[in-house]
Amino acid sequence: MAKPLELLAPAGDMERLGMAVAYGADAVYLAGQMYGMRSFAGNFSSEELAQAVTLCHSHGVKVHVTCNTMPRNPELEGLPRYLAFLQELGVDALIIGDIGVLSLAKKHAPKVSLHISTQASITNYQAALAWHQLGASRVILARELSLEEIREIRAKTPRELEIEAFVHGAMCVSYSGRCVLSNYMTGRDASRGACAQPCRYKYALMEEQRPGEFFPVEEDDRGTYIFNSKDMCMIDHISELMEAGLDSLKIEGRAKSAYYAAIVTGAYRHAINAAIAGSPLDPVWRSELDKVSHRPYSEGFYYGHPEQYVGDARYIRDWQVSAIVTSCSPDGRAVCSLRNKFQRGETLELVGPGIRPVSFPVADLADEGGFPIEEARTPQMALRLTLPCQAPPLSILRKQVEP
Repeated sequence: MAKPLELLAPAGDMERLGMAVAYGADAVYLAGQMYGMRSFAGNFSSEELAQAVTLCHSHGVKVHVTCNTMPRNPELEGLPRYLAFLQELGVDALIIGDIGVLSLAKKHAPKVSLHISTQASITNYQAALAWHQLGASRVILARELSLEEIREIRAKTPRELEIEAFVHGAMCVSYSGRCVLSNYMTGRDASRGACAQPCRYKYALMEEQRPGEFFPVEEDDRGTYIFNSKDMCMIDHISELMEAGLDSLKIEGRAKSAYYAAIVTGAYRHAINAAIAGSPLDPVWRSELDKVSHRPYSEGFYYGHPEQYVGDARYIRDWQVSAIVTSCSPDGRAVCSLRNKFQRGETLELVGPGIRPVSFPVADLADEGGFPIEEARTPQMALRLTLPCQAPPLSILRKQVEP
C-alpha cells in the first residue's frame, strides 16, 4: 500500500502551530531556540517544545524539529544534550543539514528519524543515495529542481527513502544552502539562521569617479530589484507532484504569520484531498492563496525557469485579520478575540477549518459583557457578534483593505 501524501506546514511559535494543526497539517516543522535556520521566527522554548509535541501527537500530527544550521566549533558543545532532549520529548524527525550534526544525532537520538535539509542542496540521485546510506530516512530536495529531475531521483533511489519538496512560499535567489550574500553584506550568517535577505534590497549603480551619485540599473526612476524572486505556488499541480513520487509537500514560512499558516495549510489540505479523490480543485481554495501576504507567484523551477520580479520587493497585502473565533454556539453567536479594528456595518469574511469563505455584514457587535458597541478597536479585546454559521475555534474573520 502506498504511503499517504504528507502535508508539512510551518510553525514559528505556539499560535502558528495551533493554526497549522487546526487547518489540516499532517506534520509540522519547528525549531527550538538553537540550531534552526530561522533565528527570528519566534521559535520554541524547551517547555514549549514539550507542549508542541503533546498537542500535535494528540491530533495525530508529527513534529519535525529543525537542526539545520551549519554550526561552528563553539556551538557543538551543547548539541548532544539537545538532541537527546528532543528524543526524550518524542519528536518524530530531525531536519539536519550538516554531516557532523547527522553523526551526533545517530549517537544521541538514535530513535528519531533523520531528514536531510534543503540546506544540503540535494540536486541528484547519487547525493540522495549517499545521505540514505549515512542513515537518513528522508531527503528534502533543493528548490532548483525540475519535476523531471525529481522523477529521476525517485526512480533511482530506494522506495524506503522518502522525498520531500517545497511547494509554496518564498524562494531564495541563490542555490539552496549556498548563498553567502548576507554574510558578505551584513555579517549575518545565512547558514546559521540569520539571513538578512539582501536579495530583496533595492540596488543602483555608482560610478567610481562620481561618489554619492546613484544610477538605476534599469532605465526608470525606481532603481532595480535584480535579485528579487517570486514566491512559489504549486497548488494547481498536486496530481503531478504525487505522480512524480513525492512523499511530503512542504510549505515555507516559519517566520510568517499565524494567518498565513492557517490559510495556506487549509488551501493545500483541500488540494491534496481533491487530488487523492481524483477531483478538480474548487477554485475558492486557489483564490485563498491570494488573500495572504505574498509576492507575485510562480511555479518555481518545476517547469522551467521561474523568472524574477524586478519591479519591487513589496508584499501584496490586500486582506487583514479582524478577529479570531474562540467559541461559537450552533446558531452562530460567537466570542472572538480582536486583531484589527472594525465596526458595525462593515463587511467581514469568515473562513475556518472546514468552512468555505463566506461574507457577511456585521449587524450586531458587543463587548465581552454583552454591551452593544459601534466599533471594536482595543487590541486582543473579547467581542461578541453573530456569524453566518457555526464556526470552530481558530476560525478567522478578515476584511479587505485598501492597497
